[in-house]
Amino acid sequence: MSKRKPRPKIYSLRVWGTWVLVGLGWLIARLPLRLSIALGKAMGRAGFHLARSRRHIADVNLRLCFPELSASDRQTLIRRNFTHVGVGLVETMIAWLNPRRRIYDRCTITGLEHLEHAQQLGKGVLLISAHFTCIDIGSQPVSRVAKVDVMYRENKNPVWEWLQVHGRQHYFEGVLERENLRQALQSLKAGNGLWYAADQDYGPKHSVFAPFFGVPAATITATARLAAFNNSPVLFMTQTRDLKNLLWRVDISPPIQGFPCGDKVADATRINTLIETAVREHPEQYLWMHRRFKTRPQGEQRPY
Repeated sequence: MSKRKPRPKIYSLRVWGTWVLVGLGWLIARLPLRLSIALGKAMGRAGFHLARSRRHIADVNLRLCFPELSASDRQTLIRRNFTHVGVGLVETMIAWLNPRRRIYDRCTITGLEHLEHAQQLGKGVLLISAHFTCIDIGSQPVSRVAKVDVMYRENKNPVWEWLQVHGRQHYFEGVLERENLRQALQSLKAGNGLWYAADQDYGPKHSVFAPFFGVPAATITATARLAAFNNSPVLFMTQTRDLKNLLWRVDISPPIQGFPCGDKVADATRINTLIETAVREHPEQYLWMHRRFKTRPQGEQRPY
């Protein structure tokens, strides 16, 4: 029999510490914006020194993706990246725990006409993104101008699970767990936009190996399958921040032409190339601390 403890209930004493963190997040989300962002920067700098394992993961990822960087240059980039991750955490608390705060006034959306035209086709729209560190702060401005559902990954901690679902429900009618493809298909059939990040390693079951920065990476094939279901146009969306001026930008591409093409590897490579191009523009703002290359081709060792 398994000795694994059952998942705690949302009000279990086992997760009281998480509730304390949520309470702190609620307070941070109501500080003056510059103060809360400054606190996020400080959290990121502290994380660089304290989160040794995540720092190691980021270093491995950058060594694989930017082999031309020296060890010193990698460390400099990792420091900047941790700062952006800390700011991203604060931004997420603002988005989820203080949804009435007007962030959209500080956000510029370009390419909105591409999304509007695609939605007029009535076939649903796949709005593909990646794990940029300011991914959730874009929820408010995007939801104000388009009807979009969002897909997410379930969290084993019941408090974080409640928070990410409840927080996103402020902006999106449909908050769909990534395993629930039936709901995703229904969303597209209803003509909605469907927003999700396509860059994490979910294992080999529903993935193919496609190059990401020249390194074979397990890449989900769901994007092509979802697009083919209702002949839905696929658009790529990036989110970036200007820390100096506290401004955010969302860029939406025209529909990806000839996608899907029917070749799983070619389709996955197409998506990875779009993500890679966006990451190269602002490498400090990508979530390098996740194990992007944990699933390896047969016989190849994990790099972490």
